[in-house]
Amino acid sequence: MNVSWEDHGWERLADTVGRRRLPGWDATCGLIVGSGGALLYDTGSTLREGAELRAQAEALLRGRRVTHIALGHPHFDHVMGTAAFAGARVYGAAGVDALLRRERDTLRLDAVRHGVAPDEAAEAADVLVAPEHLVSGELTLDLGGGCRVLLANVGPGHTGHDLAAFVPGRPEAAGSPGAPGVPGVPGVPGIVFCGDLVEESGEPQAGPDATGARWPAALDRLLALGGEDALYVPGHGAVVGAAFVRAQRDALAERFAVS
Repeated sequence: MNVSWEDHGWERLADTVGRRRLPGWDATCGLIVGSGGALLYDTGSTLREGAELRAQAEALLRGRRVTHIALGHPHFDHVMGTAAFAGARVYGAAGVDALLRRERDTLRLDAVRHGVAPDEAAEAADVLVAPEHLVSGELTLDLGGGCRVLLANVGPGHTGHDLAAFVPGRPEAAGSPGAPGVPGVPGVPGIVFCGDLVEESGEPQAGPDATGARWPAALDRLLALGGEDALYVPGHGAVVGAAFVRAQRDALAERFAVS
């Protein structure tokens, strides 16, 4: 299935995988398209942003809807647009459901602190969606047409509830042009949506809910998922390769004094 990513303002990562860098905090949302369903990774910071993502996704999907949502971690700029996707199955790391129900007001205040209009933050917090499908280890979703997505609970690290999404590559496509951002790599590489475990546009942010001592191990798990040839999609910033993730892992180990 060929999708016209660039025509709708998205960055193409593979024929059926793209991502959008949202304005404001440069947060990334990803879209993975199969013949029987589509998964959105993260939903933006407000209902308005979520509705814009839904409209863009439906245009890309020629009227079909997003059927699955994966929430990478429970920060306002990644989860507060979820209610715009009525009927979608929502996935998150185990325990994130209780956290979102308990801390919706904290998310609202954090959104306002970062510049979201108070009325928009209150509206999104009032209808905040807690995932009903929880991942404690790994879970594979079949979106149809050979498109499978592995959801992996790789945290704690950036938060206590970090969920990555991995789209396996297709090595049998050797001989086709190299993938964008990885010149010379034959075929289609795997793609890992990392959430804020990886940041390219600045130093990784460690708030009060971060577990610094275990963050490097979470990046080791990302690298084990994707391998050397994968594209790694950070929560903020440009797509990177394994070498960047490994360097960030080592910097975090030094920062948090992890051997």
